[in-house]
Amino acid sequence: MKHSQLVAIIKRLEAMIEASATDKEIQVRRFEREGNERCIVTYDSANEMFELTESDTQQVYQFDDIDLVAIEIYELLQA
Repeated sequence: MKHSQLVAIIKRLEAMIEASATDKEIQVRRFEREGNERCIVTYDSANEMFELTESDTQQVYQFDDIDLVAIEIYELLQA
């Protein structure tokens, strides 16, 4: 059985939340597929918001729910 990509994405997002809680800095992660960057995600613990920037279009989205940002990342990685 193949491992879930969605679980891996959520673990990375949870690591961002945990790291931000300890050092109070904005956390940044890049998500790639086959060496091509699909998006950049930042997490700001001050307002508990994720910000996703699509690499191709530079369109920015904000999320306050870890599940919603994980689904958006998953969809970008599948495209």
